[in-house]
Amino acid sequence: MDLRSDYMGVEEEGRRADLRWPGGNQDGGRLKGARCCWVSTGYESNGSPRYVSVEELLETAKGVTNMALAHEIVLNGGFQLKQSEPVGSLEKRVREIVHKAFWDSLETQLSENPPTYDHAIKLLGEIKETLLSFLLPGHNRLRNQINEVLDLELIKQEAENGALDINKVAEFIIDIMGTLCAPARDEEVGRLRNITSVVPLFKEIFSVLDLMKIDMANFAISSIRPHLMQQSIEYERMKFQEFIEKQPNALDFTQKWIEEALNELISSKVETTSSPSGAENVLPAVSSSAVLNWAYLKLLKWDHMKTPFPETLLMDETRFQEMQLQLDQLTLIVAILLITYNIAGTELSGLPGFAEKLKEILKVLLTGMHMPRFNVREALVTSAEKICLEVNTCLSQHGFSHLSPDREAALKGQIEALMKTDNSIHKLIGSRIQSFLKCYIEASCQKSSPAFPGGLEPVRMELVEIAVKFSRLVNYNKMVFSPYYDRILSVLMKSKHPLFSLRKSVE
Repeated sequence: MDLRSDYMGVEEEGRRADLRWPGGNQDGGRLKGARCCWVSTGYESNGSPRYVSVEELLETAKGVTNMALAHEIVLNGGFQLKQSEPVGSLEKRVREIVHKAFWDSLETQLSENPPTYDHAIKLLGEIKETLLSFLLPGHNRLRNQINEVLDLELIKQEAENGALDINKVAEFIIDIMGTLCAPARDEEVGRLRNITSVVPLFKEIFSVLDLMKIDMANFAISSIRPHLMQQSIEYERMKFQEFIEKQPNALDFTQKWIEEALNELISSKVETTSSPSGAENVLPAVSSSAVLNWAYLKLLKWDHMKTPFPETLLMDETRFQEMQLQLDQLTLIVAILLITYNIAGTELSGLPGFAEKLKEILKVLLTGMHMPRFNVREALVTSAEKICLEVNTCLSQHGFSHLSPDREAALKGQIEALMKTDNSIHKLIGSRIQSFLKCYIEASCQKSSPAFPGGLEPVRMELVEIAVKFSRLVNYNKMVFSPYYDRILSVLMKSKHPLFSLRKSVE
């Protein structure tokens, strides 16, 4: 059993706030007979096989899932639970069948003469428990009201004596729901008063109560977030430690990622630094923070299809992918704008709003540029045609001549040439963006803002937004996993060269 694949899959589970292990049941995915099942996860230091029970693996997976949920709550300020059932899922179909059978049975009971209230009383008991669960410790008056009106023994006696007014009970329930619900649910609760049939009314009551449960859960999440942020670093580190104890070599990909960053950083310093005579074997000094910062930047150009993501960042892989896609699109947009303004000349430079207009057009034309079916060549050809049209229209509106055929051909040619990986303009813009992000995460430790690079002004807002998100992820990840990174860097330092110097500093 590969716990790495389990670990990679928990983020989506955390997003859905479903704490059941996939394929398991409500108690966290505990398998019948799991205590008797054992699997090998590697070897002990003495060479003997290391075995853990399936139950241990499931418990570990459950802990990782909870860690992913806490991680999502802390890093995603807009995190909220939502009702979601996969369209056409077996679970949804079974639930619909069971619910229909229950409501049909309730309809039959209430249609009898005299009516039978067995199912209705069970529903009232569930409603009572739900309403009480919404109350805070100080809601004594409401608690007493609910216990008094929804006294199931009294309701049962009234039903047996033919004195139960189910509509009056429903009216009380709706009143309490109106008192307890969030303002966003006032409309749903208000609509309940217009339903006159008992069975449809109770169906809708349960539907609105489900929404109120989610509202209460989201309120609780927003309330605990400040506290959770203080505790989450230790919590994630503890849960990750539990995970790697069950999985030998669980940091292999993390070590490889850091080692590659270290090698690249050393190579770049060797190329730019001349060694004094007789010191050819002395490698340049680098700081641990510089190595890690370069490693994080590498994640924004990661080949997710071919190279496994570092284990310490698996829960954020989707976030890094999203930033990578955004940066790739912004790089192409800035390159096209730079080419356009260079060829079109000074006529366009002073026109307010034109660069913004072109940017929005290019965003639309380049939407989905990372999809398998997206044709980059066609998109660039279309973009070149559209840019030429917009430029000529703008020039005409401001009393200038259209682009000459030669300049128009040059504009189209240079835009279409951006699809080449070694295109100098594309590489220049990419380098400036990377330098800005590097300066941003370095400056975040010093509480200052780096200078904004020239040529990137049209995408300042988008780039700063990505930089803030990137910096937040980097700093949080460092706080959680710095002990592991320090140990890895220490080992790498000793293995590289006895004279190699690794400065541990904050940059």
